[in-house]
Amino acid sequence: MEQKDIVIIGAGLTGLTAAHYLKKAGANFIVLEKSETYGGVIQSEKENGFLYEKGPNTGVLGTPEMAELFEELSEECKLEIANDQVDKRYILKNGKWEKLPSGLMEGVTTPLFRLRDKLNLLVEPFRKKGKNPHETLADLVKRRMGQSFLDYAIDPFILGVYSGDPNYLVPKYALPKLYNLEQDYGSFIGGAIKKSFAKKDERDKKVTRKVFSTEGGLSALTGALYTSADCENFKFNRKNIQISEDNKYFTVQAERDGEIITIKTKKVITTTGAFALPEIMPFILKERIQKITNLKYARVVEVVLGFNKWDGFPLDGFGGLIPFKENRDVLGYLFLSAFLKDRAPKGGALLTLFLGGVRKDYINDYSNEEIKNLVKKETIDLMQLEKFEPDMFKIIRHKQAIPQYGADSGERFETVNEIEKKYPGLIIGGNLKSGIGMADRVSQGKELAKKALLLQ
Repeated sequence: MEQKDIVIIGAGLTGLTAAHYLKKAGANFIVLEKSETYGGVIQSEKENGFLYEKGPNTGVLGTPEMAELFEELSEECKLEIANDQVDKRYILKNGKWEKLPSGLMEGVTTPLFRLRDKLNLLVEPFRKKGKNPHETLADLVKRRMGQSFLDYAIDPFILGVYSGDPNYLVPKYALPKLYNLEQDYGSFIGGAIKKSFAKKDERDKKVTRKVFSTEGGLSALTGALYTSADCENFKFNRKNIQISEDNKYFTVQAERDGEIITIKTKKVITTTGAFALPEIMPFILKERIQKITNLKYARVVEVVLGFNKWDGFPLDGFGGLIPFKENRDVLGYLFLSAFLKDRAPKGGALLTLFLGGVRKDYINDYSNEEIKNLVKKETIDLMQLEKFEPDMFKIIRHKQAIPQYGADSGERFETVNEIEKKYPGLIIGGNLKSGIGMADRVSQGKELAKKALLLQ
């Protein structure tokens, strides 16, 4: 029997961030992780001159906490801001890559959107704001911007971020900043303009929205967090992790090679996916925990392609997204070697593409050979290659890749709050709430640590 002030379950980005801030505060804690190493889905690999990711490929400096974390870890982890190529993004329409407009003139001339919808943008600031908090993203965009903006701007964006369906996602939960533009300002365009002129404090100025990675890959970030939180505070390969509650204390048990460790604590932070909670917290009533575990996750197949020599479509942007309306089997491509350093040999290319997602879930059940044939067919066509002979080909399958924040999210958030209130000291985190991006995970990790330290 060990005794700790705080137990963290999960050593992904959220758990690592929480551990980093607990260590800074001098807390007595331990982190239990079921896998062999830290980082969760963030795993960088090097092979024959290529540097690729097996999970998230980039992040966005979208919160002050994300920027501040890099400042704190600057000696151990070097932030890499994507070069200017990242601002150029392509959308596929009628089998042809079209540049996503980045200014007024491009917006007027682009073939991506119908003339009618372009003209309707002039009256967007004067439309009534929605009253249904559970309005889907598809309905919101059609109401304010028109069908073509949904089809060739929002839909591919959602495929790129959520691998999801705009007809399922609810902006209040999935895209709260977009939702609040309408609710607070009455307009997307008007709200964006007003916010751009709003006075910013020093912390707000750190939110640059720049795309980032780290030198040597994103594992440099998780590695720096692991070191800063003290490696001795981590236990890996811990299976069957389970919490029991007894008289204001929690007992946490975990197994490794048949040996069970038992930890007594007053505070437990969970950072796992929603699907793992019933086994971890068996003392929570089934009817209640189901309100959390009914969270829908997209399955995604990630394919990494490395070419020592590139002779295809000019890789001069962030990548290309493919609207569902185009009826292709690929969700999109990232041109990683175009905007990040040292990702491929000189003259070569590193691309990452994604398949599956919510609306083409069946692709996740394809064999590796079927995946390879599909990627070959699509890549020759879309990337304008004469032949498909990559020097590196990797398939990474994500069974529970990205949570889908639908209309039931409000009930899920309320249930989390109710459970935490009933069991003081139990703190439920993870991507089941508070957003899915790296910046969201870091912000939540810091907040989880703060909450644990404040609880008596």
